[in-house]
Amino acid sequence: MNSTQACWAVVPAAGVGKRMQADRPKQYLVLADKTVIEHTLNRLIQSAAFQAIAVAISSEDPYWPELAIASHPQVITAPGGKERADSVLSALKALQGKADEQDWVLVHDAARPCLTSADIHLLINSLTNDAVGGILALSSHDTLKHVEGNTISASVDRKHIWRALTPQMFRYGMLRDALQQTEGNPAITDEASALELLGYQPKIVEGRPDNLKITRPEDLALAQFYMEQQDD
Repeated sequence: MNSTQACWAVVPAAGVGKRMQADRPKQYLVLADKTVIEHTLNRLIQSAAFQAIAVAISSEDPYWPELAIASHPQVITAPGGKERADSVLSALKALQGKADEQDWVLVHDAARPCLTSADIHLLINSLTNDAVGGILALSSHDTLKHVEGNTISASVDRKHIWRALTPQMFRYGMLRDALQQTEGNPAITDEASALELLGYQPKIVEGRPDNLKITRPEDLALAQFYMEQQDD
């Protein structure tokens, strides 16, 4: 990598995780003796890939200040926003004056605690000379259906369908500008979609299938299983 291009991480963590039906946001559920977000941040720190990690946290979050990792020297706390894109933009602003315009930013979901250092470095090494950047993703192995109501209207060619994962890696200045220009657009569900809306074409880097996003209660047990397998 060009030594002038540093890498920074951003973790939007202001969500409430309604689908978990838990008494707290999913990033604070306990998984193998730590909260989900602690595992996630530890994976990012242990990769030794980042200058710092900006974590966007809701102003009404009572759990974050209680975690030791919130005081880690590499962790910067930023105010969370209403939507994911708002939180990412807030975290990017917290890096202003630290990150250069051409530096790389890797945005990672707080609820993906099984990310490996190998996938982080694969993404960085694959895209470091790219003009735009790209994302970790998984090809689809299932037969896909286009549905209207509860009726199948067509089968979809899965060769052209990939599941977006995180991290998603883009230039600091380009990502900040894209999120500012598309602010409030409901079509922005991840960072890549903001770039796509402006005509850019992010790349795909195939990631590991164990990079699970914890969304539902049963995902906690699956994440613990993946972690145990990774430790073997």
